[in-house]
Amino acid sequence: MHIPRIAITPGEPAGIGPDICLQICAQDWSCELIFIADPDLLQRRASQLGLDINIQIVDLSQPPSGHRAGILKVLPVKLSNQEHSGKLDARNASYVIETLRTAAQLCMDKTCVAVVTGPVQKSIINQASIAFSGHTEFFAEVCGGFPVMLLATTKLKVALATTHLPLKDVSQAITRPLLQNVITILHHDLQKKFAIQSPRIAVCGLNPHAGENGHIGQEELETIIPALNALREKGFKLTGPLPADTAFNPPILKNHDVILAMYHDQGLPTLKYAGFGEAINITLGLPIIRTSVDHGTALGLAGTGQASASSLKSALIMAIQLASKYNSEQTT
Repeated sequence: MHIPRIAITPGEPAGIGPDICLQICAQDWSCELIFIADPDLLQRRASQLGLDINIQIVDLSQPPSGHRAGILKVLPVKLSNQEHSGKLDARNASYVIETLRTAAQLCMDKTCVAVVTGPVQKSIINQASIAFSGHTEFFAEVCGGFPVMLLATTKLKVALATTHLPLKDVSQAITRPLLQNVITILHHDLQKKFAIQSPRIAVCGLNPHAGENGHIGQEELETIIPALNALREKGFKLTGPLPADTAFNPPILKNHDVILAMYHDQGLPTLKYAGFGEAINITLGLPIIRTSVDHGTALGLAGTGQASASSLKSALIMAIQLASKYNSEQTT
């Protein structure tokens, strides 16, 4: 029986990432978990939380084995400066980036079948003069591909046409080629990674009331509708553009597999309201499988024992499922 290896990056060392990583080690898993982190950081946080964890340096030359409760296998990356729970330190930004780069390389080398990421603090990474707009863009730069951000709960999937952009830049960023690329990747990965044979995609407009026939903006008429019509001619099942304030109603959700929002805060407030703490962030369009938590670093909860690992558990379960489906697809 093949046992998959999954890389996990705890993220910001001062946040709750180390806490929730330690929590998921308290149960058995059918895969091998490899934490890309500073083992001393994890040991300090375990002591702070009163957790009895056996931290081991992993030997990747050995065949993988299922995760046993109470054991934490680490591929070491050293912190630049000792962390303090809840207190950001720009000196550790390079450490965070190195953990992500290492995890990406493990997946590119096929040593790991997927990477699951904990929350990072983008502001402190940028403060350290490192250009970083988010995990999605980082993994695309390192691994190649055209990234599409998809967030999912058990009942709702929301994809984004644009990700971490200032609102003033969104309209210019939405072009016909962009929408056609995003929808093509979304359609492909829903088929290949989620086993949805004929995906049904509902597309939001950009403007209020989806532009109201040009009376509230021209983007729908000039960009979105022509892009959707070109894809419809290729057999894509697309609805829209829909007014975003009605796109998330039950009749629409019942008859579609995913909602495509035009920008970050158009689609994600509804999703996070519907499933905060259980939602998963999935990056489509990459040559690797990457899932993530749907929450931030929660600095105030770090080291308190009050952080919930539910989103990380959901992200890990999804990574295992996607890796299984993807590997099956590759071998057929």
